[in-house]
Amino acid sequence: MNKKLTALRARLVEAQQKLITQAVDAGGLPTDGALRKISDLENAIMAVEHMMEDVGHGKG
Repeated sequence: MNKKLTALRARLVEAQQKLITQAVDAGGLPTDGALRKISDLENAIMAVEHMMEDVGHGKG
């Protein structure tokens, strides 16, 4: 399970970094939609990390 969570976290981080890089390259402020996606990905990353901690501590 932890390997799958680690892989999921990596995909989420990669997607978030891609959006941030696109925003930087575009110059100016990111669109509201881009900011929302970046924020949503951050929340998903944190949720996966919490789940990884729970699994690591025998809670999952």
